[in-house]
Amino acid sequence: MAAEHYKHRRYIGSKESMSFVLFSSSKGFNIEGYRTNFVLKVLHLDMGWASIIGVINGIWDVINDGLLGALIDKTFTRWGKFRPYLFTFATGGSLLMLLSWLSPYFLSYNPLSPSKIVFWMLFSMIYEVFGTVKDISENGMIASLSPNPDDRMRLLTKAEVIGAIWESLPELLMGVLYDMAKDDPAKLKTTFGIMGSATVIVGGVLGLFFCLFGRERIAQAVEKHNYREGLKTILTNRPLRILLISELLGGFSAETWEFTYYPEVLGSISLRNFIRMPGAPLSFLSYTYFSKARERLSTKTLWILGAHVKDFCSLIIFIVGSFGGIYKKAPKSLSLKTFLTPMAGMLFLRNTIYMSMLSFVKIPPREILFDSLDYAEWKNGFRSEGITISTKNMIMKLVRNTINALAPAIMKVAGYVPNAATQTDRAKYALFAMAFGATAFMGLIAMIPKLFYNLTGETRAQMHEELQEMRRMRQIEYDKLNEENLAAEI
Repeated sequence: MAAEHYKHRRYIGSKESMSFVLFSSSKGFNIEGYRTNFVLKVLHLDMGWASIIGVINGIWDVINDGLLGALIDKTFTRWGKFRPYLFTFATGGSLLMLLSWLSPYFLSYNPLSPSKIVFWMLFSMIYEVFGTVKDISENGMIASLSPNPDDRMRLLTKAEVIGAIWESLPELLMGVLYDMAKDDPAKLKTTFGIMGSATVIVGGVLGLFFCLFGRERIAQAVEKHNYREGLKTILTNRPLRILLISELLGGFSAETWEFTYYPEVLGSISLRNFIRMPGAPLSFLSYTYFSKARERLSTKTLWILGAHVKDFCSLIIFIVGSFGGIYKKAPKSLSLKTFLTPMAGMLFLRNTIYMSMLSFVKIPPREILFDSLDYAEWKNGFRSEGITISTKNMIMKLVRNTINALAPAIMKVAGYVPNAATQTDRAKYALFAMAFGATAFMGLIAMIPKLFYNLTGETRAQMHEELQEMRRMRQIEYDKLNEENLAAEI
């Protein structure tokens, strides 16, 4: 009866649901995709030093992830396990990001300025701490909002649908403003300062809103477990191991390269936004048939479809675009002719297919992660979200930071010059190859581990049913401990 009760009950109220939807959509309400352009063309940080800082920051990231994960797992407060950390990020993290976007106003123009190099290194390292805190507390909080996995997925789906309405607006607007200001350094600095500051403030306010209404409903184990025990839950967690290996192999991101490829090779970053806009209605439509697909297909199948549809399309674009210089044949200004070129046509088709499956891209990976956290609790008797999520993030960041750290060096070797009127053919092809070829290749390799994922069907259903009884007994123990503490205070 208890199992049946949890399957049909909705734990998350309307205010909490609204606060989460706004908070979730605010994560995409930023201009982070332009960060490399900002560092090289507005902050004017030397490309060599940008790579060195990236390497140092990557090493620091690996160190602090494990420490913060263990710290969060040991947290036990009246406000919950994760809410205090979300509040810290919404306040301190937002202030730090605000400072970074405004830094060109008080730092030297000189690319080799010692004060600039030190500032950016310290900013990068401190922000990684805030970023780790945010990732662990956010995912841990969402996983704890409801013991009903279907209730949790309904909330995630709602957040993705509503968030899609407005979360991309800053990126689209920034594309237009960037093209208008890219040849005027003063205007470009002002554009980044205003857009960066505005998005940071909105994100911070909505983060605080969720901290106010969000509630953790899955009781944590009363006994504290150590780092060794938490690490053991990862080593014995097959679903999580598969997720980690897949993300390690597929951690090569195309975003940095695409944001440079469009303006430097095709002549306009706005082209990217215009190509994406027609697919927006399809992204909403995808959520209408995702629920039907979820009834008929396993989480594993949905995960594979969503994670790799873009990789297949990018591989085709790389192969076809490499012949005859198609990859750079596009008008230098936006017009009807811009969309009639082979390269623009292929990019439009890729985006249309991708947007038509956006729900498959967004939902299954979150469901896989939350099921992995539940699996660890099922097998070990306690939750270790801090260690688990920090390890996952550590692997992802290790790959991402390595790529980001090497990106300026690769671009420099390929002959890329940040403020050149036009790039060499060698530099243009390097940007194209990294944005489409390398990303597609690594993404398709990352599909292999997913084929061995087995937490589906009856096994998954059994796990959630048995977890309900475990949590019920834990809640009784938790309430008893609270009564004892209250009696001792009196």
